[in-house]
Amino acid sequence: MASRRSIIGGVLGGLPLWLAADQAFAQQRPAPTQPARRPAPRQEGTPVATAVGNVDVLSRQALVVDFETGATLLEKNADERMPPSSMSKLMTMYVVFDRLKQGRLQMDQTLPVSERAWRMGGSKMFVDIGQQVRVEDLIRGVIVQSGNDACIVLAEAISGSEQQFAELLNATGRRIGLTNSNFRNSTGWPDPEHRMTARDLSILARRLITDFPDYYRFYSERSFRFSNISQDNRNPLLARVPGADGLKTGHTEEAGYGLTGSAMRDGRRVILVVNGLPSMRARAEESERLMEWAFREFEAVTLFRAQDTVQDVPVYLGERRTVPMVGGRDITLTLPRRWRDRLEVRVRYQAPLTAPVMRGQTIGELQVAGQGVPTLSVPLVAGADIEKLGLFPRIPAVIGRWVSGA
Repeated sequence: MASRRSIIGGVLGGLPLWLAADQAFAQQRPAPTQPARRPAPRQEGTPVATAVGNVDVLSRQALVVDFETGATLLEKNADERMPPSSMSKLMTMYVVFDRLKQGRLQMDQTLPVSERAWRMGGSKMFVDIGQQVRVEDLIRGVIVQSGNDACIVLAEAISGSEQQFAELLNATGRRIGLTNSNFRNSTGWPDPEHRMTARDLSILARRLITDFPDYYRFYSERSFRFSNISQDNRNPLLARVPGADGLKTGHTEEAGYGLTGSAMRDGRRVILVVNGLPSMRARAEESERLMEWAFREFEAVTLFRAQDTVQDVPVYLGERRTVPMVGGRDITLTLPRRWRDRLEVRVRYQAPLTAPVMRGQTIGELQVAGQGVPTLSVPLVAGADIEKLGLFPRIPAVIGRWVSGA
């Protein structure tokens, strides 16, 4: 449609004074009020069943787990093989941190930049060909800036070539429990055979935090400047979720937008993996929403400490008449907050035990149940060694049991 100016100009082209007067009159009129711009509505996902009801999840793959207990709070296609894009750089960093821990690599050591690293596309740290770069700078280049070039510098220094480094990634992945991952490069660059699962990414995140507490701090850094170019950390949780301190984003056309993230509050840590989201905004909103949901809806409940005696169990023909039954470790469960008032805890075991009994031997189980609460079972173990009575002390015990009919 023609504008008002073009219509007037076309019909009254010979009367410029009228046009000028019309423009002046238009300027005196108050401008029409523009309606307030409303944020675009959040895209709807699919409902995912959880212990506290259905949760809408837009991600193609998603997993939320409690760090301490390993409890799965939410999962969607968590074992589906997917392109992990730059989230697979977590595996590259695991190998780098492992070399540092072993003393086979040093933070202040410098590594050369090959032409292949310099030419690498995608996100970059912007290293120069032939430059010598400190390992510590390369680590920040990978973690904060997601630099593909930095990954290749590290890969070539450790294994000689990126292909050889990929073999090292696969061997290390198998060793730490990644059962459904295959690495073809150090960066997450698109390759039909480069695949991980959300569950493997959560395991990898957990191992990074547990195995390298001195190096994990790099993941919380908000920005890094190299070659006079400052780049911000792409992890949206760092700015949006209290307690967030890592880990890594990813994006390719095939994979969509993804994030492996972690946050800790009041001594409780949650790990989250999402992938296949349509935009950076969707990634930021969904990861924040699911992380806040995990902290809001669930809590860690410690039922017994490692050496607390749950119950004394009778022992037949033992040097001691009872053995303490313990958890062997802190018995902590991640449970919905609404279950607190409905929990019922029971201890099940066979008695009496027959000596000998070995410390750490499983002798019973703790069952947690209640109205609307699925039954959870935790093994209980012997807290001491109980040796068998000698032949002569055994005779009265056998006779006593026979007389009593026990």
